Amino acid sequence: MKQFLEGSFAVAEGAKLCKPGVVSAYPITPQTHIVERLADFVATGSLNAQFVNVESEHSAATVVLGACAAGVRVFTATSSQGLIYMSEVLFNIAGMRFPVVMVCANRALSAPINIWNDQQDAVSLRDSGWVQVYAENNQEALDFVLQAYKLGENPKIMLPIIVNMDGFILTHGMETVDVPANELVDKFLPPYKAPYKLDVENPMSFGLLGDPTVYIETRYALHKTLEDCLSMIPQVGKEFEATFGRKGLDLVELYKVEDAKTVIVAMGSVCGTIKDYIDTQREEGKKIGLLRIVSYRPFPKEKVYEALKKIPKVLVLDKSISLGSEGPLYTEVKSVFANKKPKVSGFVAGLGGRDITIETIKDMVDISRKKEVRCEFLGLRPELLKEDFYVGI
Repeated sequence: MKQFLEGSFAVAEGAKLCKPGVVSAYPITPQTHIVERLADFVATGSLNAQFVNVESEHSAATVVLGACAAGVRVFTATSSQGLIYMSEVLFNIAGMRFPVVMVCANRALSAPINIWNDQQDAVSLRDSGWVQVYAENNQEALDFVLQAYKLGENPKIMLPIIVNMDGFILTHGMETVDVPANELVDKFLPPYKAPYKLDVENPMSFGLLGDPTVYIETRYALHKTLEDCLSMIPQVGKEFEATFGRKGLDLVELYKVEDAKTVIVAMGSVCGTIKDYIDTQREEGKKIGLLRIVSYRPFPKEKVYEALKKIPKVLVLDKSISLGSEGPLYTEVKSVFANKKPKVSGFVAGLGGRDITIETIKDMVDISRKKEVRCEFLGLRPELLKEDFYVGI
């Protein structure tokens, strides 16, 4: 059924349809509406689950870890500082191979305090062992939640998944969303049957000491399973499409790349703006395309290589920065090609929620025509770049 919903409510509807037994989260801007809605579902009886109120995001992550260890499907959501506060537990969840599903309303990290959107929070946890996918719009945010459970709970995978959606831009943006019927979701996503769990009849333990004789093998197994997701993600997407009649998860999306001379690489909602820019440029005869990264972890290197190997110029737009190095997405794309073509330039924009407009995209393309750059910040305000601004903010 189609409904006009803000992104947070769409995600809550998607989570409800998956029938988690335990929901635990701590409210933080701009994620709060997601858990408020879920709490309302539980209170009114439309979701048969335990909603566990906690005093912090660290505790919320601990609750869903424990519930998942007991064999229960779980859900949580967070943002920014909350995600970082969870980080100790998130590494444990991945290492224990629990298929927790979390939605992250992407938001800038402090300091200075900033509640607006960029992707620094989730990108900073790229090495935690969680699958990470990035939605472009609210329909995808809802759909990705359903597919995240399908993927993560596969006995061959058993990994946690972060569904990323841009804070405010999507979480508070209103769109028409097709909320699927319960019967279709039940057909696509059967009840969770944990292949291993805490059980007094069959005792086992999780997260024990891994000394040097075994630890590296646990990392290897986690790494290899993430690589296995490169084939499983499109498979889940095809199953989703067969059930619901609309496109499901994939590793990447190609937009007018076939004959492009310049291709922009990006993730998340900004890809909609980029598509609008490309359409206007195409009307003027300029052949520009978009390679949208959907799966950031695992990173689809082969797909990226195949899409870009014949493209003369590639522009990577990061909404995060690896301080002291360069844009993380730029690093990933550049590593695919090493010294081979194409020429790859890296740009950083949108940090702290600063708007990425069509003019921003135009500036990026214009700069790339003049020079190849590694880490070019777009839209800086020169009046702020005084010597006393760099320290003691």
